[in-house]
Amino acid sequence: MPSRMNKGFNLLARCLRPLFEVFMNKNEHAGDKKNNKDHSPLRPEPAKADNDAQEPVAKADDRVVLSRQECEKLKEEAAKAKENWDRLLRQQADFENFRKRLERDKQEFQKYAHEDLIVDFLGVLDDLERSVEAAEKGQENSEAFLKGIEMILAHLYELLKKRGVAAIAAKGKKFDPNQHEALVQTETPEYEDGEVIEEMQKGYKLNDRVIRTAKVRVAKRIENRGQKTENGK
Repeated sequence: MPSRMNKGFNLLARCLRPLFEVFMNKNEHAGDKKNNKDHSPLRPEPAKADNDAQEPVAKADDRVVLSRQECEKLKEEAAKAKENWDRLLRQQADFENFRKRLERDKQEFQKYAHEDLIVDFLGVLDDLERSVEAAEKGQENSEAFLKGIEMILAHLYELLKKRGVAAIAAKGKKFDPNQHEALVQTETPEYEDGEVIEEMQKGYKLNDRVIRTAKVRVAKRIENRGQKTENGK
C-alpha cells in the first residue's frame, strides 16, 4: 500500500514539475523587471511654468542707476538740446529766405542798374535828333550844324567824365600792350622804335580799368640811308 502511494506522489510530482517551473520563471521575470525599473536612472521632470521665470530678466550691464540730481540734470540738458535744435531750424529757414530775397534784389539791380546812365544819354539823343531835324529842313547851314555837333560831343564827353570814363593817351606815347593794340607797324627813320605815330581808334578807361584798348599804328625805326652814307664817308 505504501509503495503505491509513493508511486502516486512521484507521478503527481512529475506532472506538476513543468507547471511549477513555468510559474517560477514568470515570477523571476517579473522580479527582474521590477528591479530594473527601480534601478533605472531617474529622468528630470519638466519644470513647472513659473510666471516670474518667463519674464525677461534685465542684465546687470543694462541697468543704470542715477541719482535724482543726475536725472534732473539730464532732463535740463535734453530740454536745452531741443531748444537749440529748434533755434537752428529757425535760423536755417531765415537764411533761406534771406538768400532768396538777396537773389531777387540782385536780379532787380541788374535789370535797372544803368537807369541813371540811360537818362543822361537821352539828353544827348534829344540834341542829335534836333540837329538832324534842323539840317533836313534846311534851317541850319553846314557851319551851324557842325557847331551843334561839337556841342553835343562836349556834352557827351562831360557825361562820360562824370562816370569815371577817360580817353587813353596814345599818339606820341611809347607803345603799351596793356593800353594799346597795334594794328599796323610802319618802318620809318623819323620816329623812335615802338612809338605810336597814329591813333586809329580811341581807347577808354573806366576809373583805373581799361575797358577798350586804343588801336594804333606803331613805328619801327630804320636808319636813314643818306645819313648812313654820309657817316660812312
